[in-house]
Amino acid sequence: MITGEIKNRIDSIWDTFWTGGITNSITILEQMTYLFFMKMLDDAQRTKEANANAFGVAVKDPVFKSGMWHNPDTDRDVPYDELRWSVFRNKEPEMMFRIVSKDAFVFIKNLNEGKESAYSRFMQNATFLIQSPRTLTKIVEGIDHLDMNNRDTMGDTYEYILGKMAASGNNGQFRTPRHIIRMMVELMQPTLRDTICDPAMGSAGFIVESAKYIKEHYEKDLLKRENAEHYKNDMFHGFDTDFTMLRIGAMNLMLHGADNPDIQYRDSLSTDNPDTDRYTLCLANPPFTGSLDYDAVSKNLLALTRTKKTELLFVSLFIRMLQVGGRCASIVPDGVLFGNSGGHKSLRKELVDNQRLQAVISMPSGVFQPYSGVSTAVLIFTKTNAGGTDRVWFYDMKADGYTLDQKRTECADNDIPDVIARFHNPEGEATRSRKEQSFFVPVEEIREKDYDLSINKYKEVERQKVEYEAPDVILGRIEQLQGEITKAFDELKTMIR
Repeated sequence: MITGEIKNRIDSIWDTFWTGGITNSITILEQMTYLFFMKMLDDAQRTKEANANAFGVAVKDPVFKSGMWHNPDTDRDVPYDELRWSVFRNKEPEMMFRIVSKDAFVFIKNLNEGKESAYSRFMQNATFLIQSPRTLTKIVEGIDHLDMNNRDTMGDTYEYILGKMAASGNNGQFRTPRHIIRMMVELMQPTLRDTICDPAMGSAGFIVESAKYIKEHYEKDLLKRENAEHYKNDMFHGFDTDFTMLRIGAMNLMLHGADNPDIQYRDSLSTDNPDTDRYTLCLANPPFTGSLDYDAVSKNLLALTRTKKTELLFVSLFIRMLQVGGRCASIVPDGVLFGNSGGHKSLRKELVDNQRLQAVISMPSGVFQPYSGVSTAVLIFTKTNAGGTDRVWFYDMKADGYTLDQKRTECADNDIPDVIARFHNPEGEATRSRKEQSFFVPVEEIREKDYDLSINKYKEVERQKVEYEAPDVILGRIEQLQGEITKAFDELKTMIR
Protein backbone atom coordinates (compact mmCIF):
# COMPACT_ATOMS: atom_id res chain seq x y z
CA MET A 1 0.00 0.00 0.00
CA ILE A 2 1.16 3.52 -0.79
CA THR A 3 1.71 5.54 2.38
CA GLY A 4 0.61 9.06 3.15
CA GLU A 5 4.25 10.14 3.08
CA ILE A 6 4.70 8.90 -0.50
CA LYS A 7 1.42 10.52 -1.58
CA ASN A 8 2.56 13.82 -0.11
CA ARG A 9 5.90 13.47 -1.89
CA ILE A 10 4.20 12.77 -5.26
CA ASP A 11 1.79 15.68 -4.69
CA SER A 12 4.77 17.94 -4.02
CA ILE A 13 6.56 16.76 -7.18
CA TRP A 14 3.36 17.36 -9.18
CA ASP A 15 3.07 20.89 -7.79
CA THR A 16 6.72 21.54 -8.66
CA PHE A 17 6.00 20.73 -12.30
CA TRP A 18 3.07 23.16 -12.26
CA THR A 19 5.08 25.99 -10.75
CA GLY A 20 7.83 25.18 -13.26
CA GLY A 21 5.47 25.85 -16.15
CA ILE A 22 4.46 22.27 -17.09
CA THR A 23 0.70 22.03 -16.49
CA ASN A 24 -0.48 19.32 -18.89
CA SER A 25 -0.98 16.20 -16.77
CA ILE A 26 0.16 13.71 -19.38
CA THR A 27 3.32 15.75 -20.00
CA ILE A 28 4.04 15.77 -16.26
CA LEU A 29 3.66 11.99 -16.11
CA GLU A 30 5.84 11.53 -19.18
CA GLN A 31 8.64 13.71 -17.76
CA MET A 32 8.42 11.82 -14.47
CA THR A 33 8.88 8.50 -16.27
CA TYR A 34 12.17 9.75 -17.76
CA LEU A 35 13.53 10.44 -14.30
CA PHE A 36 12.04 7.24 -12.88
CA PHE A 37 13.88 5.29 -15.57
CA MET A 38 17.20 7.00 -14.82
CA LYS A 39 16.85 6.14 -11.13
CA MET A 40 15.61 2.63 -11.86
CA LEU A 41 18.69 1.86 -13.97
CA ASP A 42 21.06 3.09 -11.28
CA ASP A 43 19.20 1.40 -8.40
CA ALA A 44 19.20 -1.91 -10.27
CA GLN A 45 22.95 -1.69 -10.98
CA ARG A 46 23.75 -0.73 -7.40
CA THR A 47 21.93 -3.88 -6.25
CA LYS A 48 23.91 -5.95 -8.78
CA GLU A 49 27.16 -4.36 -7.60
CA ALA A 50 26.40 -5.11 -3.95
CA ASN A 51 25.67 -8.75 -4.77
CA ALA A 52 28.75 -9.04 -6.97
CA ASN A 53 30.98 -7.58 -4.25
CA ALA A 54 29.56 -10.01 -1.71
CA PHE A 55 30.53 -12.96 -3.91
CA GLY A 56 33.73 -11.45 -5.25
CA VAL A 57 32.66 -11.55 -8.91
CA ALA A 58 32.24 -8.99 -11.67
CA VAL A 59 28.88 -7.34 -12.38
CA LYS A 60 27.14 -9.12 -15.26
CA ASP A 61 25.89 -6.91 -18.14
CA PRO A 62 26.24 -3.53 -16.41
CA VAL A 63 24.27 -0.65 -17.92
CA PHE A 64 26.85 1.83 -16.65
CA LYS A 65 30.18 0.40 -17.78
CA SER A 66 33.67 1.55 -16.89
CA GLY A 67 35.25 4.20 -19.04
CA MET A 68 33.53 6.66 -21.34
CA TRP A 69 30.23 6.84 -23.22
CA HIS A 70 30.07 8.73 -26.52
CA ASN A 71 27.17 11.20 -26.70
CA PRO A 72 25.98 11.23 -30.33
CA ASP A 73 24.12 14.53 -29.88
CA THR A 74 27.08 16.54 -28.62
CA ASP A 75 29.83 14.38 -30.18
CA ARG A 76 31.76 14.22 -26.94
CA ASP A 77 32.76 11.50 -24.51
CA VAL A 78 31.14 11.39 -21.06
CA PRO A 79 32.19 9.19 -18.11
CA TYR A 80 29.59 6.47 -17.52
CA ASP A 81 29.68 7.26 -13.80
CA GLU A 82 28.51 10.82 -14.49
CA LEU A 83 25.28 9.42 -16.01
CA ARG A 84 24.27 7.63 -12.81
CA TRP A 85 21.51 8.99 -10.60
CA SER A 86 23.53 8.42 -7.44
CA VAL A 87 26.27 10.66 -8.86
CA PHE A 88 24.48 13.54 -10.59
CA ARG A 89 21.93 13.98 -7.79
CA ASN A 90 24.76 15.38 -5.64
CA LYS A 91 25.89 17.95 -8.20
CA GLU A 92 25.17 21.66 -8.04
CA PRO A 93 21.81 22.55 -9.69
CA GLU A 94 23.32 24.05 -12.85
CA MET A 95 25.73 21.13 -13.33
CA MET A 96 23.03 18.52 -12.61
CA PHE A 97 20.67 20.18 -15.08
CA ARG A 98 23.32 20.09 -17.80
CA ILE A 99 24.16 16.42 -17.14
CA VAL A 100 20.54 15.28 -17.03
CA SER A 101 19.22 17.29 -19.97
CA LYS A 102 22.27 16.97 -22.28
CA ASP A 103 23.79 13.60 -21.36
CA ALA A 104 21.72 11.29 -19.13
CA PHE A 105 18.54 11.90 -21.13
CA VAL A 106 20.33 11.22 -24.42
CA PHE A 107 21.83 8.09 -22.85
CA ILE A 108 18.44 6.56 -22.01
CA LYS A 109 17.13 7.54 -25.46
CA ASN A 110 19.92 5.49 -27.03
CA LEU A 111 19.79 2.54 -24.63
CA ASN A 112 18.28 -0.04 -26.95
CA GLU A 113 19.74 -3.33 -25.86
CA GLY A 114 19.20 -5.60 -22.90
CA LYS A 115 16.12 -6.43 -20.83
CA GLU A 116 16.29 -3.15 -18.91
CA SER A 117 15.50 -1.23 -22.11
CA ALA A 118 11.86 -2.29 -22.68
CA TYR A 119 10.93 1.29 -21.85
CA SER A 120 13.70 2.88 -23.93
CA ARG A 121 12.46 1.31 -27.17
CA PHE A 122 9.94 4.14 -27.38
CA MET A 123 12.29 7.00 -26.53
CA GLN A 124 13.31 8.02 -30.06
CA ASN A 125 11.00 11.05 -30.28
CA ALA A 126 11.04 11.89 -26.57
CA THR A 127 11.75 15.48 -25.51
CA PHE A 128 13.06 16.69 -22.17
CA LEU A 129 10.85 19.65 -21.21
CA ILE A 130 12.04 20.65 -17.72
CA GLN A 131 13.52 24.09 -18.29
CA SER A 132 14.84 25.18 -14.91
CA PRO A 133 17.75 23.80 -12.80
CA ARG A 134 15.79 24.76 -9.67
CA THR A 135 12.71 22.83 -10.82
CA LEU A 136 14.78 19.78 -11.73
CA THR A 137 16.58 19.86 -8.39
CA LYS A 138 13.32 19.83 -6.43
CA ILE A 139 11.91 17.00 -8.56
CA VAL A 140 15.09 14.91 -8.22
CA GLU A 141 15.05 15.45 -4.44
CA GLY A 142 11.46 14.18 -4.32
CA ILE A 143 12.08 11.12 -6.50
CA ASP A 144 15.35 10.29 -4.74
CA HIS A 145 13.48 8.98 -1.68
CA LEU A 146 11.51 6.44 -3.76
CA ASP A 147 12.89 2.88 -3.76
CA MET A 148 12.70 1.82 -7.41
CA ASN A 149 13.64 -1.76 -6.46
CA ASN A 150 10.46 -2.11 -4.37
CA ARG A 151 8.14 -2.98 -7.25
CA ASP A 152 5.01 -3.36 -5.10
CA THR A 153 5.32 0.12 -3.62
CA MET A 154 6.39 1.69 -6.91
CA GLY A 155 3.51 0.01 -8.74
CA ASP A 156 1.05 1.52 -6.27
CA THR A 157 2.85 4.86 -6.54
CA TYR A 158 2.54 4.89 -10.31
CA GLU A 159 -1.15 4.03 -10.16
CA TYR A 160 -1.60 6.95 -7.75
CA ILE A 161 0.08 9.22 -10.34
CA LEU A 162 -2.20 7.84 -13.08
CA GLY A 163 -5.12 8.65 -10.83
CA LYS A 164 -3.90 12.23 -10.49
CA MET A 165 -3.66 12.44 -14.27
CA ALA A 166 -7.29 11.33 -14.60
CA ALA A 167 -8.48 13.59 -11.77
CA SER A 168 -6.90 16.61 -13.43
CA GLY A 169 -9.52 16.45 -16.17
CA ASN A 170 -7.02 16.09 -19.03
CA ASN A 171 -6.37 12.97 -21.04
CA GLY A 172 -8.95 11.01 -19.07
CA GLN A 173 -9.78 9.01 -22.18
CA PHE A 174 -6.57 7.10 -21.62
CA ARG A 175 -7.67 5.65 -18.30
CA THR A 176 -10.43 3.14 -17.78
CA PRO A 177 -11.59 3.31 -14.13
CA ARG A 178 -9.35 1.01 -12.09
CA HIS A 179 -12.23 -0.74 -10.33
CA ILE A 180 -13.87 -1.59 -13.69
CA ILE A 181 -10.57 -3.04 -14.94
CA ARG A 182 -10.24 -5.07 -11.74
CA MET A 183 -13.80 -6.35 -12.13
CA MET A 184 -13.08 -7.57 -15.66
CA VAL A 185 -9.83 -9.25 -14.60
CA GLU A 186 -11.57 -11.04 -11.74
CA LEU A 187 -14.31 -12.17 -14.11
CA MET A 188 -11.70 -13.72 -16.44
CA GLN A 189 -9.34 -15.04 -13.71
CA PRO A 190 -6.05 -15.12 -15.68
CA THR A 191 -3.60 -17.94 -14.93
CA LEU A 192 0.11 -18.57 -15.44
CA ARG A 193 -0.75 -20.47 -18.62
CA ASP A 194 -2.25 -17.38 -20.24
CA THR A 195 -0.77 -15.11 -22.88
CA ILE A 196 -2.56 -11.79 -22.42
CA CYS A 197 -3.05 -8.97 -24.93
CA ASP A 198 -4.60 -5.51 -25.01
CA PRO A 199 -4.39 -4.18 -28.59
CA ALA A 200 -5.44 -0.66 -27.48
CA MET A 201 -3.43 -0.54 -24.28
CA GLY A 202 -3.16 3.18 -23.39
CA SER A 203 -1.44 3.24 -19.98
CA ALA A 204 -1.55 -0.60 -19.84
CA GLY A 205 -4.17 -0.75 -17.07
CA PHE A 206 -5.63 -4.11 -18.12
CA ILE A 207 -2.22 -5.72 -18.48
CA VAL A 208 -0.99 -4.33 -15.16
CA GLU A 209 -4.11 -5.46 -13.32
CA SER A 210 -3.70 -8.93 -14.84
CA ALA A 211 -0.08 -8.97 -13.65
CA LYS A 212 -1.20 -8.02 -10.13
CA TYR A 213 -3.87 -10.75 -10.16
CA ILE A 214 -1.28 -13.35 -11.17
CA LYS A 215 1.10 -12.25 -8.41
CA GLU A 216 -1.67 -12.35 -5.81
CA HIS A 217 -2.97 -15.81 -6.77
CA TYR A 218 0.18 -17.60 -7.94
CA GLU A 219 2.84 -16.21 -5.63
CA LYS A 220 4.47 -19.59 -4.89
CA ASP A 221 4.24 -20.77 -8.49
CA LEU A 222 6.10 -17.65 -9.63
CA LEU A 223 9.14 -18.87 -7.70
CA LYS A 224 9.63 -21.53 -10.38
CA ARG A 225 12.04 -20.31 -13.01
CA GLU A 226 9.93 -21.17 -16.06
CA ASN A 227 6.89 -19.40 -14.60
CA ALA A 228 8.92 -16.34 -13.65
CA GLU A 229 10.44 -16.15 -17.15
CA HIS A 230 7.00 -16.40 -18.76
CA TYR A 231 5.64 -13.71 -16.44
CA LYS A 232 8.50 -11.28 -17.09
CA ASN A 233 8.98 -11.81 -20.81
CA ASP A 234 6.20 -13.62 -22.66
CA MET A 235 2.89 -13.25 -20.82
CA PHE A 236 1.97 -9.62 -21.52
CA HIS A 237 1.44 -7.94 -24.89
CA GLY A 238 0.13 -4.49 -25.70
CA PHE A 239 -0.09 -2.16 -28.69
CA ASP A 240 -0.80 1.52 -29.18
CA THR A 241 -0.28 4.24 -31.80
CA ASP A 242 0.86 6.90 -29.32
CA PHE A 243 4.54 6.84 -28.28
CA THR A 244 3.76 8.83 -25.14
CA MET A 245 1.27 6.20 -23.98
CA LEU A 246 3.69 3.42 -24.90
CA ARG A 247 6.31 4.97 -22.64
CA ILE A 248 3.81 5.43 -19.83
CA GLY A 249 2.46 1.89 -20.25
CA ALA A 250 5.92 0.31 -20.44
CA MET A 251 6.96 2.09 -17.24
CA ASN A 252 3.73 0.96 -15.57
CA LEU A 253 4.52 -2.67 -16.43
CA MET A 254 8.17 -2.44 -15.38
CA LEU A 255 7.15 -1.08 -11.99
CA HIS A 256 4.84 -4.07 -11.59
CA GLY A 257 7.60 -6.59 -12.26
CA ALA A 258 7.03 -7.29 -15.97
CA ASP A 259 10.57 -6.38 -17.01
CA ASN A 260 10.44 -7.18 -20.71
CA PRO A 261 6.81 -7.05 -21.91
CA ASP A 262 5.95 -7.16 -25.60
CA ILE A 263 4.88 -3.53 -25.97
CA GLN A 264 4.85 -2.26 -29.55
CA TYR A 265 3.91 0.74 -31.64
CA ARG A 266 1.21 -0.72 -33.87
CA ASP A 267 -2.10 0.14 -35.48
CA SER A 268 -3.92 -2.98 -34.38
CA LEU A 269 -6.66 -2.71 -37.01
CA SER A 270 -4.31 -2.36 -39.97
CA THR A 271 -2.34 -4.88 -42.00
CA ASP A 272 0.62 -3.99 -39.74
CA ASN A 273 -0.89 -6.35 -37.16
CA PRO A 274 -0.33 -9.94 -38.30
CA ASP A 275 -1.39 -11.64 -35.04
CA THR A 276 -3.73 -14.56 -35.63
CA ASP A 277 -4.64 -17.40 -33.23
CA ARG A 278 -1.95 -16.18 -30.82
CA TYR A 279 -3.36 -15.15 -27.42
CA THR A 280 -5.36 -16.95 -24.76
CA LEU A 281 -6.88 -13.83 -23.19
CA CYS A 282 -7.80 -10.39 -24.53
CA LEU A 283 -8.84 -7.60 -22.14
CA ALA A 284 -9.56 -4.18 -23.57
CA ASN A 285 -11.48 -0.94 -23.71
CA PRO A 286 -10.93 -0.08 -27.39
CA PRO A 287 -11.68 3.33 -28.94
CA PHE A 288 -15.35 4.17 -29.57
CA THR A 289 -16.95 6.38 -32.23
CA GLY A 290 -14.02 6.18 -34.61
CA SER A 291 -14.53 5.57 -38.33
CA LEU A 292 -11.84 4.27 -40.67
CA ASP A 293 -11.50 3.96 -44.43
CA TYR A 294 -11.86 0.42 -45.73
CA ASP A 295 -8.40 0.70 -47.31
CA ALA A 296 -6.83 1.28 -43.88
CA VAL A 297 -8.36 -1.84 -42.31
CA SER A 298 -7.00 -5.37 -42.47
CA LYS A 299 -9.08 -7.31 -44.98
CA ASN A 300 -9.59 -10.37 -42.76
CA LEU A 301 -11.30 -8.14 -40.18
CA LEU A 302 -13.75 -6.89 -42.81
CA ALA A 303 -14.51 -10.51 -43.69
CA LEU A 304 -16.25 -10.89 -40.33
CA THR A 305 -18.07 -7.55 -40.42
CA ARG A 306 -18.12 -5.07 -43.29
CA THR A 307 -17.93 -1.84 -41.32
CA LYS A 308 -15.86 1.30 -40.76
CA LYS A 309 -16.71 1.55 -37.05
CA THR A 310 -13.74 0.93 -34.75
CA GLU A 311 -15.84 -0.57 -31.93
CA LEU A 312 -17.01 -3.34 -34.27
CA LEU A 313 -13.63 -3.85 -35.91
CA PHE A 314 -11.93 -4.34 -32.55
CA VAL A 315 -14.35 -7.12 -31.57
CA SER A 316 -13.61 -8.72 -34.94
CA LEU A 317 -9.90 -8.32 -34.13
CA PHE A 318 -10.28 -10.10 -30.79
CA ILE A 319 -11.81 -13.09 -32.54
CA ARG A 320 -8.92 -13.23 -35.00
CA MET A 321 -6.15 -12.76 -32.40
CA LEU A 322 -7.37 -15.35 -29.93
CA GLN A 323 -6.42 -19.01 -30.01
CA VAL A 324 -9.28 -21.48 -30.14
CA GLY A 325 -10.37 -21.70 -26.52
CA GLY A 326 -9.13 -18.16 -25.84
CA ARG A 327 -11.32 -15.76 -23.86
CA CYS A 328 -12.15 -12.10 -24.24
CA ALA A 329 -13.68 -9.43 -22.02
CA SER A 330 -14.11 -6.08 -23.75
CA ILE A 331 -15.96 -2.86 -23.03
CA VAL A 332 -18.23 -1.86 -25.91
CA PRO A 333 -20.69 1.01 -26.39
CA ASP A 334 -24.34 -0.01 -26.13
CA GLY A 335 -24.79 0.50 -29.87
CA VAL A 336 -22.82 -2.69 -30.49
CA LEU A 337 -25.57 -4.59 -28.68
CA PHE A 338 -28.55 -3.41 -30.72
CA GLY A 339 -27.32 -1.45 -33.77
CA ASN A 340 -29.34 -2.16 -36.92
CA SER A 341 -26.61 -1.85 -39.55
CA GLY A 342 -25.40 -4.88 -41.44
CA GLY A 343 -22.03 -4.65 -39.68
CA HIS A 344 -23.64 -4.67 -36.23
CA LYS A 345 -25.88 -7.63 -36.97
CA SER A 346 -23.21 -9.73 -38.69
CA LEU A 347 -20.83 -9.30 -35.75
CA ARG A 348 -23.44 -10.30 -33.18
CA LYS A 349 -24.40 -13.28 -35.33
CA GLU A 350 -20.72 -14.29 -35.47
CA LEU A 351 -20.43 -14.15 -31.67
CA VAL A 352 -23.62 -16.10 -31.06
CA ASP A 353 -23.48 -18.69 -33.86
CA ASN A 354 -19.77 -19.26 -34.50
CA GLN A 355 -18.21 -18.46 -31.11
CA ARG A 356 -19.45 -18.94 -27.54
CA LEU A 357 -20.96 -15.72 -26.24
CA GLN A 358 -21.14 -16.03 -22.46
CA ALA A 359 -22.17 -12.73 -20.91
CA VAL A 360 -23.41 -9.19 -21.51
CA ILE A 361 -22.96 -6.95 -18.47
CA SER A 362 -24.69 -3.58 -18.94
CA MET A 363 -22.99 -0.79 -16.99
CA PRO A 364 -24.58 2.50 -15.88
CA SER A 365 -23.98 5.46 -18.17
CA GLY A 366 -22.01 7.42 -15.55
CA VAL A 367 -19.12 4.95 -15.32
CA PHE A 368 -16.89 7.08 -17.57
CA GLN A 369 -17.84 10.45 -16.10
CA PRO A 370 -16.58 13.16 -16.13
CA TYR A 371 -15.15 12.38 -19.57
CA SER A 372 -18.15 10.76 -21.23
CA GLY A 373 -21.72 9.85 -20.44
CA VAL A 374 -21.86 7.06 -23.02
CA SER A 375 -23.67 3.86 -22.00
CA THR A 376 -21.43 0.81 -22.17
CA ALA A 377 -21.40 -2.91 -21.55
CA VAL A 378 -18.86 -5.68 -21.04
CA LEU A 379 -18.94 -8.46 -23.63
CA ILE A 380 -17.46 -11.81 -22.58
CA PHE A 381 -16.95 -14.62 -25.09
CA THR A 382 -14.76 -17.63 -25.87
CA LYS A 383 -13.37 -18.30 -29.33
CA THR A 384 -14.44 -21.73 -30.61
CA ASN A 385 -14.94 -21.26 -34.37
CA ALA A 386 -17.61 -23.93 -33.94
CA GLY A 387 -20.37 -22.21 -31.98
CA GLY A 388 -21.31 -23.40 -28.52
CA THR A 389 -23.57 -20.57 -27.34
CA ASP A 390 -26.48 -22.27 -25.59
CA ARG A 391 -27.50 -19.40 -23.34
CA VAL A 392 -26.25 -15.88 -22.58
CA TRP A 393 -26.01 -14.37 -19.11
CA PHE A 394 -27.25 -10.80 -18.73
CA TYR A 395 -26.59 -8.50 -15.76
CA ASP A 396 -28.06 -5.04 -15.24
CA MET A 397 -25.42 -3.17 -13.23
CA LYS A 398 -26.97 -0.14 -11.56
CA ALA A 399 -24.06 1.04 -9.36
CA ASP A 400 -20.27 0.66 -9.33
CA GLY A 401 -19.33 2.08 -5.94
CA TYR A 402 -19.21 5.73 -7.09
CA THR A 403 -21.83 8.36 -7.73
CA LEU A 404 -22.77 8.55 -11.40
CA ASP A 405 -22.46 12.32 -11.67
CA GLN A 406 -19.51 14.46 -12.76
CA LYS A 407 -17.87 14.26 -9.31
CA ARG A 408 -17.79 10.42 -9.10
CA THR A 409 -17.61 10.40 -5.31
CA GLU A 410 -17.19 7.03 -3.59
CA CYS A 411 -20.47 5.65 -2.21
CA ALA A 412 -21.93 2.48 -0.67
CA ASP A 413 -23.98 1.32 -3.67
CA ASN A 414 -21.84 -1.19 -5.55
CA ASP A 415 -22.93 -4.11 -7.72
CA ILE A 416 -19.42 -5.20 -8.71
CA PRO A 417 -18.93 -7.88 -6.00
CA ASP A 418 -22.35 -9.26 -6.92
CA VAL A 419 -21.48 -9.30 -10.64
CA ILE A 420 -18.33 -11.34 -9.97
CA ALA A 421 -20.02 -13.74 -7.54
CA ARG A 422 -22.99 -14.43 -9.82
CA PHE A 423 -20.84 -14.83 -12.96
CA HIS A 424 -18.77 -17.55 -11.27
CA ASN A 425 -21.87 -19.34 -9.96
CA PRO A 426 -23.88 -20.16 -13.11
CA GLU A 427 -25.83 -22.90 -11.35
CA GLY A 428 -27.36 -20.32 -9.02
CA GLU A 429 -28.34 -18.13 -11.97
CA ALA A 430 -30.29 -20.81 -13.83
CA THR A 431 -33.53 -20.31 -11.90
CA ARG A 432 -33.56 -16.51 -11.78
CA SER A 433 -36.52 -14.75 -13.36
CA ARG A 434 -36.33 -11.96 -15.92
CA LYS A 435 -37.51 -9.55 -13.21
CA GLU A 436 -34.21 -9.90 -11.30
CA GLN A 437 -30.92 -8.08 -11.86
CA SER A 438 -29.33 -11.02 -13.71
CA PHE A 439 -30.68 -13.94 -15.71
CA PHE A 440 -29.97 -16.34 -18.57
CA VAL A 441 -31.54 -16.07 -22.01
CA PRO A 442 -31.56 -19.16 -24.27
CA VAL A 443 -29.83 -18.75 -27.62
CA GLU A 444 -32.99 -19.62 -29.56
CA GLU A 445 -34.73 -16.55 -28.14
CA ILE A 446 -31.76 -14.34 -29.06
CA ARG A 447 -31.93 -15.59 -32.64
CA GLU A 448 -35.69 -14.96 -32.73
CA LYS A 449 -35.05 -11.35 -31.68
CA ASP A 450 -32.61 -10.83 -34.58
CA TYR A 451 -29.52 -11.24 -32.34
CA ASP A 452 -30.36 -8.17 -30.25
CA LEU A 453 -28.16 -8.22 -27.12
CA SER A 454 -29.60 -5.27 -25.19
CA ILE A 455 -30.81 -6.36 -21.77
CA ASN A 456 -34.03 -4.34 -22.07
CA LYS A 457 -35.09 -6.64 -24.90
CA TYR A 458 -35.36 -9.53 -22.46
CA LYS A 459 -35.83 -8.02 -19.00
CA GLU A 460 -39.34 -8.18 -17.57
CA VAL A 461 -40.46 -5.02 -15.84
CA GLU A 462 -42.80 -5.66 -12.95
CA ARG A 463 -45.70 -3.23 -13.15
CA GLN A 464 -47.97 -2.49 -10.21
CA LYS A 465 -51.56 -1.44 -10.74
CA VAL A 466 -52.18 2.02 -9.34
CA GLU A 467 -55.74 3.02 -8.37
CA TYR A 468 -56.54 6.72 -8.84
CA GLU A 469 -59.47 8.57 -7.32
CA ALA A 470 -62.45 9.39 -9.54
CA PRO A 471 -62.38 12.85 -11.20
CA ASP A 472 -65.49 13.98 -9.29
CA VAL A 473 -63.75 13.25 -5.96
CA ILE A 474 -60.63 15.20 -6.96
CA LEU A 475 -62.72 18.16 -8.24
CA GLY A 476 -64.72 18.15 -4.99
CA ARG A 477 -61.51 18.34 -2.96
CA ILE A 478 -60.25 21.24 -5.09
CA GLU A 479 -63.60 23.05 -4.68
CA GLN A 480 -63.41 22.60 -0.89
CA LEU A 481 -59.85 23.97 -0.77
CA GLN A 482 -60.89 26.92 -2.95
CA GLY A 483 -63.71 27.70 -0.53
CA GLU A 484 -61.34 27.64 2.45
CA ILE A 485 -58.93 29.99 0.64
CA THR A 486 -61.78 32.42 -0.20
CA LYS A 487 -62.99 32.40 3.40
CA ALA A 488 -59.49 33.08 4.77
CA PHE A 489 -59.03 35.90 2.25
CA ASP A 490 -62.29 37.55 3.33
CA GLU A 491 -61.24 37.31 6.99
CA LEU A 492 -57.90 38.95 6.19
CA LYS A 493 -59.57 41.88 4.41
CA THR A 494 -61.85 42.42 7.45
CA MET A 495 -58.83 42.52 9.79
CA ILE A 496 -56.92 45.21 7.86
CA ARG A 497 -59.90 47.62 7.35
